[in-house]
Amino acid sequence: MLSGFLLQIYWDINPEIFRIGGFGIRYYSLFFGLAFYFSYLILVKIYTKENVSVDLLSTLTIYVFLGTLIGARLGQVFFYEFGYYQNHLLEIILPFRVDPKTGFEFTGFQGLASHGGAIGILTALFFYCRKYHQSFFWIADRLAIVVPLAGFFIRLGNLFNSEIIGKPFNGKWAFVFTRVDRLARHPTQLYEAFGYLIVFCIMMIIYNKKNKQFNRGFLFGLFLVLVFSVRFIVEFYKENQESFENAMPINMGQVLSIPLILIGLYLIFKNGKIPVNQFV
Repeated sequence: MLSGFLLQIYWDINPEIFRIGGFGIRYYSLFFGLAFYFSYLILVKIYTKENVSVDLLSTLTIYVFLGTLIGARLGQVFFYEFGYYQNHLLEIILPFRVDPKTGFEFTGFQGLASHGGAIGILTALFFYCRKYHQSFFWIADRLAIVVPLAGFFIRLGNLFNSEIIGKPFNGKWAFVFTRVDRLARHPTQLYEAFGYLIVFCIMMIIYNKKNKQFNRGFLFGLFLVLVFSVRFIVEFYKENQESFENAMPINMGQVLSIPLILIGLYLIFKNGKIPVNQFV
């Protein structure tokens, strides 16, 4: 249950909405679905506004969904937990595990890394544009508007999973994740979620400016700088996800954010000649 009095909020939400045998539906899956649903609705409005066929979105959505899932999964495996998965290769691709003691357990691909998801989306977008002969940066600029909103929902899912927790903290908004321990901590899932929500609002405001003077790739670059700056800053308040990060001056999330921020800065300040609203 959720309760609070001045200094602490006790968070003891069951991450599963319901379970039937070894199969359970989790809040994380619900928020993951909502992320794609609302992103799709916004992109439909953007495509319609710019007189681009909405039919093109259906295939793009499939590419992005698969790119997100595969990339995020492989990111978790290779960036954070390779020591485990190198001995459990089948669990990389299966959404369940078979424990000799507990039997079949549906895990729903628990363990998804956002940096891997970003790489997966870009890879999927590259293949999509190559196959359907569309502009990579035109689509990337539009996806850059909705991805922060998706990140907002994903981090809410992390909150309901009581994962990606913050460092100990005694402030008025501290959370006690009772499924983890009895320490009051920074609710870093909420920090990051609302940071991404602010980025989404900024992207929408800039996109809707009447006189767009941006070159193609500008919005995508701005997205990279803002989102991964939020990620870099919030990481200072998080517990490290894996023990090997304790020996690092900055953690893995911050290391992976730096090159994406630098790429974003390059895209913002590069001299381009193609206006942002030109489709092909």
